[in-house]
Amino acid sequence: MTTDVLDRLEKILRTDAQVPPERAEEISELLEKAPIKDIVALVERSTPTRAALVLRLLSRRRSIAVFDALDAAHQADLIDALGDAAVYDFFAELGPEDRVSLLDELPAEIAERLLKNLDDSKRDVTGVVLGYPKGSVGRRTSPEVPLIYASMTVEQALAELRRVAGEVETIYTVPVITHDRVVVGVTSLRDLFTAEGDGGVDTLMQPPVVAAAHDSAEETARWFLALDLLAMPIVDESNRLVGVLTFDDAHEIVEEADSEDSARSGASEPLQQPYLSTPLFKVVRSRIVWLLVLALSALLTVQVLDTFEDTLAAAVVLSLFIPLLTGTGGNTGNQAATTVTRAIALGDVRARDILHVAWRELRVGVLLGSLLGGLGFALATLVYGLPIGIVIGSTLLLVCMMSATVGGLMPIIAKKLGADPAVFSNPFISTFCDATGLIIYFLIAKAVLGL
Repeated sequence: MTTDVLDRLEKILRTDAQVPPERAEEISELLEKAPIKDIVALVERSTPTRAALVLRLLSRRRSIAVFDALDAAHQADLIDALGDAAVYDFFAELGPEDRVSLLDELPAEIAERLLKNLDDSKRDVTGVVLGYPKGSVGRRTSPEVPLIYASMTVEQALAELRRVAGEVETIYTVPVITHDRVVVGVTSLRDLFTAEGDGGVDTLMQPPVVAAAHDSAEETARWFLALDLLAMPIVDESNRLVGVLTFDDAHEIVEEADSEDSARSGASEPLQQPYLSTPLFKVVRSRIVWLLVLALSALLTVQVLDTFEDTLAAAVVLSLFIPLLTGTGGNTGNQAATTVTRAIALGDVRARDILHVAWRELRVGVLLGSLLGGLGFALATLVYGLPIGIVIGSTLLLVCMMSATVGGLMPIIAKKLGADPAVFSNPFISTFCDATGLIIYFLIAKAVLGL
């Protein structure tokens, strides 16, 4: 779909959600010719009412594909606008793991109603995924997998794959199991397709790469993606197959985690759906709590300035450098926190590395502080004299050392406490470094200037 056609559709929908029959037919024809990705983009930019209209004007197959492509939070917002019949239809066509993601976003009574309208087999497989704790990889796993046994011949395995191809998540990576569902290997459709039909599946299988269903979804997804596999078996405590994690589901998990970290680093909660389709109240709610927390924590800075009011009055020139020092401290801490938070997410840094990280960031802070402090000393001395130059240079050195060390440690401490490292990063570090940096500044000023 070209940009002008997309704009034309948006203009029609923006004019009136209750489109006349003659316009509805025109829109329906345009939508049926458009690529799915463009229709998804149109829905993501529309209000729930207009998005529901677009879904109703699509054919059943394409409307289900578009609904499936939306974020779970966005799907939840469309529930009221779609009406029960369409919702039940869309819900039944989702994969079990996608149903669970949507149920997590809905009020309990609506979730219960949707589950009751599923047929028994779909309700059962959805219940399997719901049984795993939130945040676990089991909750993002598809239990719909082909049952390929090590005792099968290649011909039997291919016949089974043909039979269930339309019902399972993937047939390209095939877990090989015993009759007790214990995973003993993994093979691929390519290997099966190119092998002799009377050969045994056990001669084609490779040692399996698996994850436990109760493992962290984010951590599992990150190391899984690094292996460049299409899918991976997920097992229970007895190594029995419970489902598969596919590449696209793992990518979605990591994308959600990175979006969450990015939002929290900027003192906000993630929207979990496209910006333009997010209700205004949700946008406000995602920001207001953090603003209140930061406003209260900023009172520490005010308290420090009040405590050293006499020092400022005796040397007014000191006030000129406050923005420089607080900004440098906050930025240095944020840089360290962002780097370490990312390293934790990638598995490069673990809780036991806390002393290593502290020593490393302290040395980084010394080098940064020496460079910035030397520059600050030279400029301040040139303009305001040697004593002020010593105060500024020394403060920049110590502030950089303190901020880099604290910024590097806070995400690790958060991880050890079971909190999100991003929560402890930029907003809190900026406030902490502002207050602490001012204390260092005024103590050095009193000592050097004799105030």
